[in-house]
Amino acid sequence: MPDNYLHIKLSEQRLRLWKGGRMVREYPVSTALRGAGEKLGSEQTPRGWHRIRARIGAGCAPGTVFVGRRPTGECYSAALARRHPQRDWILTRILWLCGNEPGSNRFGAVDSMRRYIYIHGCPDSEPMGQPRSHGCVRMRNADVMELFDLVEAGFPVLIEE
Repeated sequence: MPDNYLHIKLSEQRLRLWKGGRMVREYPVSTALRGAGEKLGSEQTPRGWHRIRARIGAGCAPGTVFVGRRPTGECYSAALARRHPQRDWILTRILWLCGNEPGSNRFGAVDSMRRYIYIHGCPDSEPMGQPRSHGCVRMRNADVMELFDLVEAGFPVLIEE
């Protein structure tokens, strides 16, 4: 194992930040409702080694709404949610993941980056510790803001069951 990495354990619905060979932060998360899997269109969370490809949202307000990795100018609220009940809310910050394992989570029909797999904020009303996402790793907004400031592009990420 590297000294510095994110470890996402699907069975526990937890994300742990390791730095200098020791765990320095731990957060509850929500991964895919449909479990683990790598196929394009599966709505499952991909396993294996990844890296943070891009950090998106630096300086944005908590609750900033993103569509296509761009801030919409909206800030999440219950009223906005009622107007757009079908949206899969991507809020506050995005850590876009890229697979490191060709044929497993990189390239072709299993490419995590092409699947737009992120670690991102979501409405604080969404439960953590339960699989509920469409494949991404959801976090509380305050937690994803803290994590965002502790990692950089290229940071290793291990997702395992």
